[in-house]
Amino acid sequence: QRQLVESGGGLVQPGGSLRLSCVASGFTFSKYLMRWYRQAPGKERELVAAIPSSGGPTVYADSVKGRFTISRDNAKSTVYLQMNSLKAEDTAVYYCNAFSVLGVIQGVIQYWGQGTQVTVSS
Repeated sequence: QRQLVESGGGLVQPGGSLRLSCVASGFTFSKYLMRWYRQAPGKERELVAAIPSSGGPTVYADSVKGRFTISRDNAKSTVYLQMNSLKAEDTAVYYCNAFSVLGVIQGVIQYWGQGTQVTVSS
């Protein structure tokens, strides 16, 4: 069964830090581009950060550059999102995504985790 399981969310004060983890199973993690998305209430899901199968270069949304860091450990089939200097506007459900291009004809394949809530509030 192909699965992504996020953890590490919670309630944190503004300026605090959290580290999200996403463990993959059931597919070859090292071959997939990994991404973190988030969705705040009433808003569309947005890309937060991405890391290719090789580990670099990474991509970040402008709103989190310099504060968030994405990394991966292919041996553990895990992708991380270190979030520092958190702001109230970072409050959202954070989702892990695995993405791969199968080919011109086959198209793409992707998997989603169930999400983990991050709430930044005093």
